[in-house]
Amino acid sequence: MHGLTTFLTSTIAMLTVIPNPDPTQPPGSEGILAILGWAKWVALAVCVAGLIIAGAMLAINSRRGEGGEIAGRVVAALIGVIIISAAAALVGFLTT
Repeated sequence: MHGLTTFLTSTIAMLTVIPNPDPTQPPGSEGILAILGWAKWVALAVCVAGLIIAGAMLAINSRRGEGGEIAGRVVAALIGVIIISAAAALVGFLTT
């Protein structure tokens, strides 16, 4: 019984030690990083264009008294910018 307890204890101790290797970029990952950079640039450009369009629509519709519904689009575009920026920061953290 003592031998079984010792075996189980040592087996559990070995299973709880999980290695934590340092992150490294695989060879040839420069192309993937370039594509991610382009995607980030395009996504932010689309968000900026969306903000400009939503601002113009807000200005036009505020004269008609319908400006409140456009505010939701502005908030959605701002949330998109926040998500894109957070994703870029996460990728930057993972690639260093």
